[in-house]
Amino acid sequence: MDISWLGHSCFRIRGDQTTVITDPYSPGLGYSLGKPNARIVTVSHQHPGHSYVQGISGEPRLVTGPGEYEIGSVLIIGIATFHDGEKGSNRGKNTVYLMEVGEISVCHLGDLGHMLTAEQMEELGNVDILLIPVGGVSTINAPIAAEIVRQLEPKVVIPMHYQTEVLNRELEPVERFLKETGVEQVTPQPKLSLTRSSLPASTQVFLLNY
Repeated sequence: MDISWLGHSCFRIRGDQTTVITDPYSPGLGYSLGKPNARIVTVSHQHPGHSYVQGISGEPRLVTGPGEYEIGSVLIIGIATFHDGEKGSNRGKNTVYLMEVGEISVCHLGDLGHMLTAEQMEELGNVDILLIPVGGVSTINAPIAAEIVRQLEPKVVIPMHYQTEVLNRELEPVERFLKETGVEQVTPQPKLSLTRSSLPASTQVFLLNY
């Protein structure tokens, strides 16, 4: 499996047989999406920075809410959550996606705005790779993100939705999350390539270049 970060909450996840793109963003965000090709697109919520499906080519299948989806060789479970800590009264709903791609489980938390409940944790079960927002302001912040990492104990953590040089809105930088998780130094890499057998034995944080 290859994982590339396209910026913000958007990743390209390439398995042997299919490509998934998460939360494609609109052009006004500062990042450059290009026109990537995908078989499946997941949308965590209907804000422009996360639902620009017209920016994806290949006539993909859209997954836009809670439920179970089997598309080709990929099984996706969408779990209902909220975009804020007030049960959605401020920013509405959010869907967390658990994807089985090959033999690896990938969890994309979207714009999660609160700690996960015991029921949500149980539904997620065993997470190999966690794609987690860490920039605060409109999602969970670094301390809450670090706590969720401790609860889920994934093998791989990839932070997303934080301040970068090109993002034209205010979020917290990723360094705060790294400090909360006790990570001294991480060198960003262009993409992450993993197999079931090459997953780290214990939780490891990776940074990707957009």
